[in-house]
Amino acid sequence: MAKLYIVGIGPGEYDQMTVKAIKTLEKCSTIAGYTVYAELIKEHFTDKEFIVSGMRQEKERCIKAFESARTADTALICSGDAGIYALAGLALELNDRFADIEVEIVPGVTAALSGGAALGAPIGHDTAFISLSDLLTPADLIEKRLRCAASADFVICIYNPSSKKRKDYLKKACGIVLEYQKPDTVCGIVKNIGRSGEYKEIMSLGELLDYDADMFTTVFIGNSQTVKKGGYMVTPRGYIL
Repeated sequence: MAKLYIVGIGPGEYDQMTVKAIKTLEKCSTIAGYTVYAELIKEHFTDKEFIVSGMRQEKERCIKAFESARTADTALICSGDAGIYALAGLALELNDRFADIEVEIVPGVTAALSGGAALGAPIGHDTAFISLSDLLTPADLIEKRLRCAASADFVICIYNPSSKKRKDYLKKACGIVLEYQKPDTVCGIVKNIGRSGEYKEIMSLGELLDYDADMFTTVFIGNSQTVKKGGYMVTPRGYIL
């Protein structure tokens, strides 16, 4: 029986994919994915049939992947990890409609991990992942989660910090965090993680407030213990040195 694999491809570069992700894609006849993500891997899987679609067509993409899996092993690819702001959850919610199809989730390296590695060790202690995209989550709930994370002194890793329609969302988020953390709190950003043009920078929370981020930026807001050490952003675990 054919199978549907939900595969996290990490940042998209072949050498940053997990071995399991690569082996899974190699054995699948068809690969379904968002246009941008499909283009990142096509050159390495030239013998595959690709099903591609654009932004905001996630449900339709999942359904087409399930339909494909009725006749051949199919991979539905996601950037980063399949279960973090990606399609693993949606696919499993839809699985009742395709009860004859077995689903397997293949994890990948999410931006919090690959971006964290680029900066050093910013998420060495308790961390909250928060997306600023309000397409599927109400803005007031996002604000509540930011306040809770900041007041509890979590490191905060922010996904989807800004877009053309949400240019001031990161500024608003930093303003909320500044109610609980000092302006000199160590923060960092990484753009185009694991891809051509990768860029990283460590800055203060006060500087981050006015930073011009985009959808390809992952933001790391440190906690009260986070430091800049030797050019790296480090959140200590608490070991006695």
